[in-house]
Amino acid sequence: MAEHNKFGKRGEDAAAEFLAGKGCKILARNVRYGHLEIDIIAEHKDMLIFVEVKSRSGTYFEQPFQAVNRTKQRKIIKAANIYIEKNDIELESRFDIISIVERNGKFEIEHIEDAFYPTV
Repeated sequence: MAEHNKFGKRGEDAAAEFLAGKGCKILARNVRYGHLEIDIIAEHKDMLIFVEVKSRSGTYFEQPFQAVNRTKQRKIIKAANIYIEKNDIELESRFDIISIVERNGKFEIEHIEDAFYPTV
């Protein structure tokens, strides 16, 4: 596995632990439908949460969450719709971003709830 992929996996692991620590039940990770992917699907208080995780080793160019542009949002929304339909889920849902920056060997985690909406 390439080094940047290992870093991304560590970031996703940290994000999943962070969500679990907030009381979220992790339902699935790295759900794929063709070229579409959802990093983490969680449930919390009768809310289905689709989470995009962005990890960076620095913020030289942009904050990690800024990489989730409209194109990426549309892909996540499409994947979420497929997941909901395939699993016959009737929960309210939201789309979150977890932005992770590694500084001095430690992850700084920022959780942005309701980061974007399906109307995009």
